[in-house]
Amino acid sequence: MSTESTGVSPSWREKDVGDDHQERERFAPFERRMRDEQLPEIIIRTFKHYYRQLLAGQTGLIPESSIRPVQRLPDASSFSEELGEKGQSVIQKTVLMKLNGGLGTSMGLERAKSLLRIKRDLTFLDVIARQAQHAGVPLILMNSFNTREDSLQALSRYPSLAEQAAPLDFLQHKIPRVVQEDLGPVSWADDVELEWCPPGHGDIYAALVTSGTLDSLLQKGFEFAFVSNADNLGAVLDLTILGYFADRQLPFLMEVADRTPADRKGGHLAQTAGGQLILRESAQCPPEDQEAFQDIGRHRYFNTNNLWLHLPSLKRVLRERDNVLGLPMIRNAKTVDPRNSASTPVYQMETAMGSAIAVFEGAGAVRVPRDRFTPVKTTDDLLAVRSDAYVLTEDYRIVVDPARDDSGLLVDLDPCCYRLIGQLDERFPYGPPSLFACRQFQVVGDVKFGRDIVARDAVRVVNEGAGQAIIEDGRLLTKEIHLS
Repeated sequence: MSTESTGVSPSWREKDVGDDHQERERFAPFERRMRDEQLPEIIIRTFKHYYRQLLAGQTGLIPESSIRPVQRLPDASSFSEELGEKGQSVIQKTVLMKLNGGLGTSMGLERAKSLLRIKRDLTFLDVIARQAQHAGVPLILMNSFNTREDSLQALSRYPSLAEQAAPLDFLQHKIPRVVQEDLGPVSWADDVELEWCPPGHGDIYAALVTSGTLDSLLQKGFEFAFVSNADNLGAVLDLTILGYFADRQLPFLMEVADRTPADRKGGHLAQTAGGQLILRESAQCPPEDQEAFQDIGRHRYFNTNNLWLHLPSLKRVLRERDNVLGLPMIRNAKTVDPRNSASTPVYQMETAMGSAIAVFEGAGAVRVPRDRFTPVKTTDDLLAVRSDAYVLTEDYRIVVDPARDDSGLLVDLDPCCYRLIGQLDERFPYGPPSLFACRQFQVVGDVKFGRDIVARDAVRVVNEGAGQAIIEDGRLLTKEIHLS
């Protein structure tokens, strides 16, 4: 099966870029930049791997004709108590890893998104630290250069983390952006840092090697790692899933959940004709296959980005591949300045952490409840989880209050006035309204909310005036409210 048809090379060992004079010349300015930045040799070779694909016209697309739906998976909700006991027996060999490289720029943040207050006075990082302490495992962050200093300072409030047997963090790398027109390195004098981009969270595997973290963990007897996004506070270390992972002696395990209409545009799990599990992201789907991609009855499961790694297996596979896993490429079309649509069009060559499921022979997936996937991507999500519709559990998960009905909660705030965190906090100065008995909360226009507001059922608040409208203290909101 070809690379173009599956997004996965039949062999990771490709001809080196330097084997061809023309390719060597094309790559030389990238190599000079990366060496000037003192990037590790592994990262330069990994970038070569994907740049060669880009020169060859490969897009990383995975056509529908090359894959098969996944019909049935083991269900974590049916795992036995014995698996929980198995998990407990290997907990001392387990670490908790969190991807913490995001700045939350879409919400107007200029520091680590994980430093946002999420519940009461606790930030994401506060909750994550307490998750690790509750589970009795070391916490390791994959930071970026932008998030490292603030995040480590925030965690200094937890002295026990400084005494753990594993390093507290390691750094994600950066790679050059590529000009779409001529596939050369981009130059942007207004801000030279914009000439670089993160290589996606698939960089975690190379970063574990270059930082020395993988070898350090193995030397200290750690075998299992649970990895998830810092903004997903539903992703706590589950002993039954750990027990299943250890008992089945799997090299890699992905947690997936049922796709709903809200998930139809997100990545999904699939398999090759030979049965190997793979992950297809939206950027890897050809335009003509979008209908099948978004068919949640056909492709039933999405990747929660909660992953389990068997560290000795990871070390073995990396060694076999000279530390270049060769994950499927995601070619993202951007502009060099994301805030300026007129700036130079570039490609960002990224990889997804979960796409490693295609690399590990015998990798598995397990269906998990939706409450293990509670990400905060927008201020809509943030208002919801800050409200009383969500609770902080004893094991420091943030989940929908089980006392609510099961109708779900949709928050839809007008982006003109609420997209940025500063706008949200200004218009909800006393915190969110009570959304415990609410299934839909929509705000259109500029509205500021007072104290002790209660919303019930489906609420739509509309400001029809030119200025800011006020919802007074103690008001009960039901149905549609028009203000001016």
